[in-house]
Amino acid sequence: MPPETVGGKSLRIESLAKTYRSRSGQESVALAPVDFTIAAGEFVAVVGPTGCGKTTLLKILAGVVAPSDGRAFVGDTPILGPSIDRSVVFQNFALFPWLSVLGNVEFGLRSQGVASHECRQIAGEFLRTVGLADAKDKRPSELSGGMKQRCAIARAFAVRPSILLMDEPFGALDALTRRVMQRELVRIWRDHRTTVVFITHAVEEAIYLADRILVMTAHPGHIKAELGVTSARPRDETSPDFIELEREIYKLLDEELVKTFDLPAAT
Repeated sequence: MPPETVGGKSLRIESLAKTYRSRSGQESVALAPVDFTIAAGEFVAVVGPTGCGKTTLLKILAGVVAPSDGRAFVGDTPILGPSIDRSVVFQNFALFPWLSVLGNVEFGLRSQGVASHECRQIAGEFLRTVGLADAKDKRPSELSGGMKQRCAIARAFAVRPSILLMDEPFGALDALTRRVMQRELVRIWRDHRTTVVFITHAVEEAIYLADRILVMTAHPGHIKAELGVTSARPRDETSPDFIELEREIYKLLDEELVKTFDLPAAT
């Protein structure tokens, strides 16, 4: 049977931290203790300086990296490893080069034991959703960057995950393609209400997409501020509210960049 459309599930993070140890025994704190919750169906963006632990946090939520301390929960269930219920979209697309576009989108469904004809039906539905129906027989090498990312998003949504984890998914795209992909992501998210955790360096992107923005400190990162985005979608980047929130977030980040790069304080 095809997976049900489940909508989002909540996330709860309690004192989550990660310390790596080198071969010489030296410890490096990648993520300071963080605590926050994300409501079911909420779209949350995470911004912060390079090296603050954003990707480490995402990998822990994906279940591919174990925390050194603390716990993370989906609903009341602890995250102990990867799950098809938590899909991940990376900046580098992570498509299988030997599979067609259709085969890539079908892959997760087949891993769930979905029958072949149902895989094709569900994958076809999501390829139409992202505008790739005519490219279903192409290999990833034949696609543009934007098309590859649309394929990755279709694959992520096709398994009807409760949670979608996105690590700088549009960072490698040109500005115009990035705008199109942002709009497409919002449209698909509104249809399915999957819970989204979206890592980005782009403050404007975070404001355009998210219900709430978590701002992280410099390394080792912890949550410096949480800011809600209350304006209605689609959002106008030139509106006073948008610009004021952008200014507030940049002020918070500038305080951290001074620490990261040993710069004089902004005046």
